Amino acid sequence: MSIKAADVAKLRKAMGAGMMDCKNALVEAEGDFDKAVEIIRKKGMAIANKRADREATEGVVLAKVSENGKLGAMISLNCETDFVAKNDSFVAFAGKILDVAIANNPADLEALKAMDLEGRKIEEHVTEQTGVIGEKIDLSYFGKIEAEAAVAYIHAGNKLATLIGFNKEVDIQMGRDVAMQAAAMAPIAVDKDGVAEDVIAKELEIGKEKARLEGKPEAMLDKIAQGRLGKFFKETTLLNQDFVKDNKMSVKQYLASADKDLTATSMMRFTLNA
Repeated sequence: MSIKAADVAKLRKAMGAGMMDCKNALVEAEGDFDKAVEIIRKKGMAIANKRADREATEGVVLAKVSENGKLGAMISLNCETDFVAKNDSFVAFAGKILDVAIANNPADLEALKAMDLEGRKIEEHVTEQTGVIGEKIDLSYFGKIEAEAAVAYIHAGNKLATLIGFNKEVDIQMGRDVAMQAAAMAPIAVDKDGVAEDVIAKELEIGKEKARLEGKPEAMLDKIAQGRLGKFFKETTLLNQDFVKDNKMSVKQYLASADKDLTATSMMRFTLNA
């Protein structure tokens, strides 16, 4: 049967699939638009099943803050190649998912996947995109921060993003500076109180063993290890790190320069290049 170009264009706009895929679906559906939509969706499911064991290590990491500034959300949408990751439609699709997260504040990744996007579950759209694009697509990460003020930063290339929560309103440039600091310096916690006990124990043991190998007296090992732990906290916790724009002060001091009570309370950092 004859398929009108306008119908192919309409289906392509609705599904994002290639022109020939849309034309073939309409031919198979004998011109029935809704049936053609289902054909494309089923094709997406079939391709998704075939590619389930493939590695999707490329993609984008996006972060955003709600209009009231109190909720920050971050997602990672993965694909197989950097070519797809840089495609505007792929980035836009990830942006739509992030908008749903901001609007609905899901509890976790599974809750986000089950949420509605344009009348269907997000996980169904992800499967559909696998068929449209021809690569494994995976919504692999979701994180959020709720604070008196949240700031998001996305590094150039969409491979790395951070979210910082503050205890009170913060100047947007100052907040961005701290979010960029977290991106550049990869702290493991906001402050030393947030460092896991097993990490601290491991660092103390490393410090003691290093001092022992240096020939330091056994009675001094604990003290030396504690001193090295302090250096570890300074290098790996956000508030105690040297501020990258002015290493004469720490991030904590930088925030205090605007407001003595201002501090960061939470942090999130995710990268595809870990």
